[in-house]
Amino acid sequence: MKKVLLFVSLGILVLACSGCKQKAGAQQQLQDDTFDGALPTVYVTRGLGPQDLIRIYEALGVEAKGNVGVKISTGEMGGDNYLHPELIGDFVKKVNGTLVECNTAYGGSRATFEKHWETIKAHGFLDIAKVDLMDEDGDMEIPVVDDTHIKSDIVGKHLANYDFMINLAHFKGHEMGGFGGVLKNQSIGFASQKGKLYIHSAGRSTTRWISDDQDGFLESMAAAAQAVHNYFGEGKIVYIDVMNNMSIDCDCSSHPADPMLKDYGILASTDPVALDQACLDIIFGWDSKPGDTAQPLIDRITQLHGLHTVEHAAALGLGSRQYNLVNID
Repeated sequence: MKKVLLFVSLGILVLACSGCKQKAGAQQQLQDDTFDGALPTVYVTRGLGPQDLIRIYEALGVEAKGNVGVKISTGEMGGDNYLHPELIGDFVKKVNGTLVECNTAYGGSRATFEKHWETIKAHGFLDIAKVDLMDEDGDMEIPVVDDTHIKSDIVGKHLANYDFMINLAHFKGHEMGGFGGVLKNQSIGFASQKGKLYIHSAGRSTTRWISDDQDGFLESMAAAAQAVHNYFGEGKIVYIDVMNNMSIDCDCSSHPADPMLKDYGILASTDPVALDQACLDIIFGWDSKPGDTAQPLIDRITQLHGLHTVEHAAALGLGSRQYNLVNID
C-alpha cells in the first residue's frame, strides 16, 4: 500500500519518518519559494534488495527506451562501499542497460583506462552487463545554463550514444563535496578527466588540480548536473539514490571510513534536486544513538558547505527542494 506524505525542506533539514525524528527548534522556512510547478514525487522503500531496486524504478512510471545507460561509480580498488553487482545486476538486465563511467582525475585505480578496466573486472561488473568508459574515445562539450564558472560541461564523448539515462547513485559522504548523490554522480561522474578538473577548479583549468574555491566548485557541479539533465530532456533521464554503506567518505576512496549509521533504503525521482534533498532530510533528521549515528556524516556535509550544491541547483531551476514523499512498501 502506498503511503503519501507531503514534505517541505526545512532550514536545517529535518524529516519525520520511520527511523527518523524531527529535531526540536527547526525553522520551517522554504528554500525555493520561487518554485511554482506541481511538487515532484520522491519514492522511497526501506528495502535494499535487488527486487527493491526494480520496484522503486517501476514506481517512477517512466520506461527506459532505446540505448539505455546506467551511470554508476565502479568504486576504487580497495574500497567496498560501492553499489555491488549482486544488488544492481537484475535491474540493469531488466532495462537492458549498459553501465557507464568515466576516468577519475586523481591517482588511483581508475585514473587510466587500463587500470579502470582492471577495477571494473575485479569488482564484477563485467559479469552482469556491458560496460562503457564514456571518455575512452575522448570528450565533448555540452551547453550549460549557468556559465558563471564553467562555460560548458566537458563529458565523455560516448554520452552521445545513449537515448535514455538512469542515474544510479550511491548516497554517502564526500571528502570534497560534503556528500555524493545523484547531483554529484551527474556532474563529476559524467565529466571526462579534463571535465572533472574543470569543475573542481570552478572553470579555471582543464589540465591541473585547483580546489581553493569551494562554493565555486559546488556551483559548478550544479551547473554541470543541469547540463546533463537538459541534454537528455524530460522523460529521458531518471534518478535513484541508494542509501546503504553511508561512510563519510566517497567510493573514490580506497580506504573509506566505516559507516557510523545503519542502512536506510532506496529513493527515486524524476527530479534530482528533490531526490538529493530528501536523502539529506533523512540524514539531518536521523534519530542518532550509540552504534547508529549520522552526526559524523552531518558534520562532513556541514563543514564542506555541501548543502550549497542543492541550493544552487534549485536556484538554477533544475528541480525543487520541496517534494511529495511516497512510501511504496
